[in-house]
Amino acid sequence: MSREGRTEQAVPIFGVRHLSPGGARHLREYLDELQPTAVLIEGPSDATAEIRHLINKATKPPVAVLAFTADLPVRTAMWPLAVYSPEYQAMKWAQEHHVHCAFIDLPSTVALALQGARRDGPQKQERETEGKPSQEPPTASLYERIASLAGEPNYEMYWERHFEHNLNPHAYRAAILAFSAQMRELSEAEEWLQDRQEFAYNAVRESYMRRQIKAAIEAGHEPQRIVVVCGAYHASALANLDDGMSDEELDALPVRDTKLTLMPYSYYRLSTMSGYGAGNQAPRYFELMWKAMDMGTVNDLGHSYLSEVASALRASGTYRSTAEVIEAVRLAQSLGALHQGSAPTLLDLRDAAQTLLGHGDLAVVAEALASVDVGTAIGELAEGVSQTPIQDDLNRLFKSLKLDKFKTAVATDLALDLRENRRVQSEEAAFLDLRRSVLLHRLQLLGISFAKKRPSGQDQATWAEHWVMQWTPEAEIQIVESTLLGETVELAAAFKLQQKLDQCSSVQEASSLIRIACECGMLAQMESARQTLQRLAVDNHDVVEIAAASSHLSLMISYGDIRRIDVMPLQPLLEQLFLRACLFLVDASGCSDEASGPMLTAMNELNTVSQEHHELVDERLWVQELHQLSSRDDRNPRLSGYACAMLLDRGELSVAECAEEVSRRLSPGIPADLGAGWFEGLSMRNRYGLLSRMSLWEQLNAYIGTLDDTQFQRALVFLRRAFSAFSPHEKTMVAELLGEVWGLDTESVAEALTGELKEAEEKMLDDLNDFDFGDL
Repeated sequence: MSREGRTEQAVPIFGVRHLSPGGARHLREYLDELQPTAVLIEGPSDATAEIRHLINKATKPPVAVLAFTADLPVRTAMWPLAVYSPEYQAMKWAQEHHVHCAFIDLPSTVALALQGARRDGPQKQERETEGKPSQEPPTASLYERIASLAGEPNYEMYWERHFEHNLNPHAYRAAILAFSAQMRELSEAEEWLQDRQEFAYNAVRESYMRRQIKAAIEAGHEPQRIVVVCGAYHASALANLDDGMSDEELDALPVRDTKLTLMPYSYYRLSTMSGYGAGNQAPRYFELMWKAMDMGTVNDLGHSYLSEVASALRASGTYRSTAEVIEAVRLAQSLGALHQGSAPTLLDLRDAAQTLLGHGDLAVVAEALASVDVGTAIGELAEGVSQTPIQDDLNRLFKSLKLDKFKTAVATDLALDLRENRRVQSEEAAFLDLRRSVLLHRLQLLGISFAKKRPSGQDQATWAEHWVMQWTPEAEIQIVESTLLGETVELAAAFKLQQKLDQCSSVQEASSLIRIACECGMLAQMESARQTLQRLAVDNHDVVEIAAASSHLSLMISYGDIRRIDVMPLQPLLEQLFLRACLFLVDASGCSDEASGPMLTAMNELNTVSQEHHELVDERLWVQELHQLSSRDDRNPRLSGYACAMLLDRGELSVAECAEEVSRRLSPGIPADLGAGWFEGLSMRNRYGLLSRMSLWEQLNAYIGTLDDTQFQRALVFLRRAFSAFSPHEKTMVAELLGEVWGLDTESVAEALTGELKEAEEKMLDDLNDFDFGDL
C-alpha cells in the first residue's frame, strides 16, 4: 500500500481496541460531537442485518456473531461483543440517533474460506479461531518491548494506563492514530514480519473495507459525516481510500457457503484465561470501569473493585474490615501515583488487595480476585432473535422442561427421579424428569457439553440420575454445529446415532448404542441397533464383549418400564448372548494371568444376568459351566478359584466339596502360581464365608510351608494381590485365625501382622517387586 502523497484523511477514522471501556466512552463522545450520518464498523458485512438484534433492548451482552460453514469440514468464526465494546456502543449510538449503521469487513463467506486456506498453508500457526481482527501484536516480543520501554510489567498494564485512563477525548483519538501508524511501521518491517499470511490477509480485509467506505460515500453520505470504527491496527491503513478493492478482485476471492447466527457469550470466554486471542484479562473489571465512566464516577473505580473483593472474601468466610478496604484503596492510589500520577491500574489494585486484604498472601485473595476480574456473566438474546433452527428448538425445550434456569456459567447439580410423579395431574408434569433425562442424553450424544452425568449415589437405582449443568459459549457453538445433522435436537441426535450404527463393528459397541438409543427415547434407532447387535453376535466368540453386551441389555430390560419403552424385542437377544457366553466360558478361561482381569469382570456380569433374569436365560447351564471351570486344572487358576467362589455364593457347592477342592488345589507339589493363584480367585468373593472355614486356613498354612524360597516368592505375588483387597477388619480376622492355627495368642499375632512394616521388611518387599518371575 502506497503512503506517498497521503493527505489528511477524508473520512474520520476512530481506532479502538475491541474490548475497551475507554475507547467506547471516547467514541460515544466523538459521535456526539461529530453527529455523523453513517457509522461503519469493522465486522462481517453480511451480518449487518443482525445489528438490530444485537442492540435489541432485551439483548444483554456479552453476545457474539457466529458464522459457520454449511458443509464439512466445519469452520467457525466469532465476533464477540461486551457492553463496553466500542463497536457495540457505536451500534447503540446509531440506533439512538436513527443514523445508518453497517459492518464493512469481509463477509463471512470469504473470511471462512480464507481462514481455511491459511490453516492449510505452509505457514500454519496455532491460534484461536475467531473472525475479529486481532488487536494484539504481530509478535509478542514487539509488545513486550513497548511495555518495557514504558516501565510496565506487561502490555496489558501499558495499554490500560496510557489509553483506558486517558480521559482527554481529543488526546485519546490522536494518540491511538499515532500509535496505529507507528505500530504498522514496526510490524511491517522485515525483522518483525514473521507471518506473511497474516499480513496478506489483513491487506485483503483493508482493501475490502476501503471499498465499503467508498460505497457509503457514493450512496450520498458526505465523507466528513461518516465515522469508521476499526481496530487500532487498521486505523492508519483506512485513511487513504485510493486502493479500494475492485469488482474483479472481489470476484476472485474464494468463498464458502456459510450461515450466520447470534449466540450468548461469557466473560470467561472473553478473558485471556480461555485462550481467546482478542480478549482481555479481566472483563468483569472492565465492565466496572465502563459503568463508572458512564456514571461519571471513574475516580471511584478502585473503591468499587476492592469493595467487591472484600465482599467475595466475606462470602467465603474470610472477614475483612471497612478500614482494611480503605487502606487498600489508598495503597492502590499511591502505586498509581508512582507512574506519573496515573490512576491505579488493575495490577495496582491486585497488589493492594494481596497486601491489605490478603495480608500478603496471594492464596487468600486469589479466588476472590478471579471472581471480580473475570466474572461469571453469560449474555442473553431477545426472544425471537434470528438463530439456527436447532437453537430455537433447544430454547423451546429448555423452557418447556424448566431447564432455562440452569443456563448459567456456575455449575449446578440436578437430581432426576425418572419414576412417575403421581402427585401431579398432567402427564407432562408426571414425567417431567424422564423427559429432562431424554433431552440431556440426546445433548450428550451430540457432544454438547452442557450437562455431564455423575453417579447418582443410589446403588442399583435405575430410576435415579444425577447431572451437573454448566452453560458455556462452547456449548452454544456445539449446538450450532449440530445444525448440519438436523434442524431439531431429536433429528440431529437420531442422525448422529445412525452414523455410529453404520460404523459399528463390535458386539459391545452395538449393545452400548442400544442403551444410548433407549436413554435418548429413540425407538427406531433402538431397533436398528438391536438388528446390528444380532448380526454381529452370530460369529462372535469373545466372552468379554458378549458379557458386556449382555450386561447392557440386562440393565435396559430392568429399567425399560421406568423409561416407558417396550424392551420385549431385547429379551430373545439377551437369551442368545447369554447362551453363547456360557458355551465359550471354559475355552476363554484358558488365558494368561494378565488377561484374567477382563474375564473376571465378564464372569461377574454374566452371573448378575443369570440371577436377575433367571426366567429368561439358562441359569442351569451357567451353573454347569461354572462347575466345569472350577474343576479344570488346565484353565487359568485365578478364574477357576473365582468360579469356585461363585458356586459357594450360590449355594451350589457343599462344605465337603469345597474342602475337597481346597485340599486338592493346595496340596504339596502344586506350583505356587497355580496354588496361590487359585486361592486369590477364591478369596475375591464371600470373604466372611471363607473366614468361617478354619480348615481352609490350616490347609493354606500347610501348603505355604511346603514351598521352597523361589516358589514362596512366586506365591507372594498372588497372596499380596489377594489380601490387598481385604478390609482392615478382615485382615485382622485373618491374622487371628493364623494365630490360632499356629497355636499362639491370637491378639498378639493380629497386632504383629497388621502393624506397620519395619524398614527391613519394606526393603524385602521392594526387592520382591524386582524379582524375575519369568513368564508369570
